[in-house]
Amino acid sequence: MDFLALTEAAQSLAAVAPQAEAGGETPFQINLFWVLTQAASFALFLVIVYLAAFRRIGGVLEDRRQRIEQGLKDAEQARRDREQAAQEHAAALAEARREAQEILNRAQRLAQESRDADIAATKEDLEKMRVRAAGDIEAEKQRAIAELRTEVADLALAAASKVLGEEVTDARQKRLVEEFLREAAATEPRG
Repeated sequence: MDFLALTEAAQSLAAVAPQAEAGGETPFQINLFWVLTQAASFALFLVIVYLAAFRRIGGVLEDRRQRIEQGLKDAEQARRDREQAAQEHAAALAEARREAQEILNRAQRLAQESRDADIAATKEDLEKMRVRAAGDIEAEKQRAIAELRTEVADLALAAASKVLGEEVTDARQKRLVEEFLREAAATEPRG
């Protein structure tokens, strides 16, 4: 009800009250029995509502409060776990980077050592080949010189036999060649 309706009701009662007093009738009577009965009914209603609804509602609210508190505790624990996991992840990542750098350094060092060893082996092989080639050249030179001496000796004997007009025997030819070679070796410059 609104305030305007209440004021109209009060005015109409005020107008009726003087008329009722004149007629001997009282419009408002307070009956104590009905007041007590209504009070007892209201108290019984409150007890029933409390037992039926408020207790259950209080239990539901308490359960909800406990769930919310547990949710907050779980959220806090999850936050701490997440921070710890992030720290562990960062530490593991740093360790992995360090190990990767060590592996890279070791691989570079091994590659450099292998390269150095290959270069040294190649130099050694080249030196051996040079020494062998020098030995082959020297042997070929000595063979060529010996062959050349033999041809020179043969030519000299042929020329000597023509000059002398006689045939040179094998024994004499051998002796003459050996003498010539000794003289040629003695007069040959050393170098």
